[in-house]
Amino acid sequence: MDTVRIPKVINFGKNALSETEYPTNALVVTTAPPDLSGKWLDKMGIQNYMLFDKVTPEPSIDDVKSLISEFKDKKPSALIGLGGGSSMDVVKYAAQDFGVEKILIPTTFGTGAEMTTYCVLKFDGKKKLLHENRFLADMAVVDSYFMDGTPKQIINNSVCDACAQATEGYDSKLGNDLTRTLCKQAFDVLYDAIMNDKPENYPYGSMLSGMGFGNCSTTLGHALSYVFSNEGVPHGYSLSSCTTVAHKFNKSIFYERFKEAMEKLGFEKLQLKADVSEAADTVMTDKGHLDPNPIPIKKEDVVKCLEDIKAGNL
Repeated sequence: MDTVRIPKVINFGKNALSETEYPTNALVVTTAPPDLSGKWLDKMGIQNYMLFDKVTPEPSIDDVKSLISEFKDKKPSALIGLGGGSSMDVVKYAAQDFGVEKILIPTTFGTGAEMTTYCVLKFDGKKKLLHENRFLADMAVVDSYFMDGTPKQIINNSVCDACAQATEGYDSKLGNDLTRTLCKQAFDVLYDAIMNDKPENYPYGSMLSGMGFGNCSTTLGHALSYVFSNEGVPHGYSLSSCTTVAHKFNKSIFYERFKEAMEKLGFEKLQLKADVSEAADTVMTDKGHLDPNPIPIKKEDVVKCLEDIKAGNL
């Protein structure tokens, strides 16, 4: 038997943010400063809400504890994660303690976090990827409104992440017919949006990607990317080369179109400061991404992939 989990309600498209009905006495959780969050809240038209805007950019379990300590006695009717992955992850983890439903509203598009059962928080200073069914949103609201004013490079990094998740998810051994359908449709939407300059369609493609890969897994491209992320390279940027090379190794049906899309977005060649052999050892510990890869991975395969990335041999 195969199982696919998605939010109970998904509101998406133009005006989804303002046309959604929000419960009164909800607690909105965000990282955004008041001038920005105020603009978003006005657009939502939400009434009689509470606001917690102290979430740190890379949140820890301490952010969750602060939220619970400050607001649990005030008995909010729901938790609303408004922002990037940081705000949504805190809401995902905290909602069970409040005993209320969670509404996730992404303001950046690429992670698909509003669709998944994954949550990333720091424990004792180290990031930990958590995977539990309780992290699934009760409602997701996806609207391209938030793209206005977002720097182009951030948008490009985000859409690259969505493309990588969709195509790696399609290739994952943990996938099924439905996840592959979602992942393929996601990349088709994103590819068309990139090649034909329709960025307003990025949020929809990212949403489909989250529904797909969130029920299977990403693979070699993501495993390769983290050694670059560890050196400060933005995650989406690192995937532009890492997933391209991974698709070449896996003989993925997406290789040519993925490469073409990355070229259109204008990503530059990646640099790697670490020793390639040591970096490969790090990659080989990432069983969560390597085990679902369609082709078994050996260290020499990883070394070759990293060397190709450094040389720009995509």
